[in-house]
Amino acid sequence: MVVLAELAFSTSDLAQVRFAVSPMWEIAPSFRLLTSAAAHPVHRPWADQVRPRLPAAGLDRGWLRELVPPAGGYVPDFLNPAPATPAPAPEAEWEAIRASPPDRVRQDLDHLARHQGNLGPRLRALHNDPPGLLAEVTDELETYWELVIAPYWARIRAVLDADILYRARLAAEHGVGHLLDDLHGSVSWGDDALRMSRRKKPLTRTTAGTGLLLIPSAFTGPGLRTRTTPPDPPQLAYPARGVGTLWAKRPVPRTDTLSAVLGRSRTLLLTELEIPASTTQLAHRTGLSPAGVSQHLTALRDAGLVSAHRAGRSVLYARTAAAETLLQAASA
Repeated sequence: MVVLAELAFSTSDLAQVRFAVSPMWEIAPSFRLLTSAAAHPVHRPWADQVRPRLPAAGLDRGWLRELVPPAGGYVPDFLNPAPATPAPAPEAEWEAIRASPPDRVRQDLDHLARHQGNLGPRLRALHNDPPGLLAEVTDELETYWELVIAPYWARIRAVLDADILYRARLAAEHGVGHLLDDLHGSVSWGDDALRMSRRKKPLTRTTAGTGLLLIPSAFTGPGLRTRTTPPDPPQLAYPARGVGTLWAKRPVPRTDTLSAVLGRSRTLLLTELEIPASTTQLAHRTGLSPAGVSQHLTALRDAGLVSAHRAGRSVLYARTAAAETLLQAASA
C-alpha cells in the first residue's frame, strides 16, 4: 500500500534543517547499481570501469551482497549513521558503524529479515554477535570505498557541493519552505508539513525524531531514501542536481600555461587522469617510462594534486579537487 506521509515541522524543527555530504550514503545504492544486470543510462561509464574490481576483491560475495538486496528495498539503518558534521570523512562514518549499539543492529537485521523472508548464515552470525563482527563488516566497506568510490570522489563531491550551494541559495532567497518544496517531485511543502508520496508507511515526529538532515546523493535515484532512527534527526537522501553530467567527457583543458609551472610531463599526467589509472596504464597512454611516471606522481601527490587508492595489487591514481580547480583555472 502506498501512503502519503506527512512530517510536521515546529519552529525548532525548521531551525534544525541542515545539509550533509555522506560517503556512506553512496555505498549501498552504488553497490546495488553495480550488481544490477541492467546498464544505467547515466552511470554506465563509471560502472564499466569499476565493476570488474568487485569479484577480484571478493566484494560480489561478501557482507554487502547480503546487506544490500539487489532488487531494492530496505537497507539496514546502521549502515547510514547520521553525519555529525556537514562533510564527515569516511573514517568517521566507519567508526560510527563499528560503534553501533548491538540492539540497533539486531533490530535492523530483524527488519531486513521481514523484507527478505530470512537471513543467511552470515547475517545470523552478525545478529548473534554484532560487537564481534561489525569490524569485519566495516573492513569490507573500507575496501569497497577505496576500489569503487574514492578514486572518483573529487568529481562526485563537486556535484554534491554544487547541489547544496544551489539549494542554500534557494533557502536564502525564498525561505526553507520553498527549498523543501523544490527538493523532489514526490515531496511538497505546505501547512507546516513536509509531504512525501509513494511511501509504504506513515512518517511522524514520534517515529522520526527532530529536525531534518538533507543528503544529496550521486547514486540515490530517481527516488528518495529515508532513515528514521531517533534520537538522530530523520535523514532524507535525494538525487543531486547535475548527476546527469557527472561522467560526461570534459573538454581537453589548455595545458600550455600550466606546463610552464608544473612541467610538460606532470601536466600531461594530470590531463590523462580524467579517468583514474595505475602507473602502468599511464605509462602506456603517455609514452613516459614507468619509473618516470612514478616519480612525477609522487611529486604531484606530495603537492596535493593526486590521490592514491589501493586496488588489489596495483594502485589507482586520481585527480584531487585541487587539481580540478587548477586545470579549470589554467584553461580560463
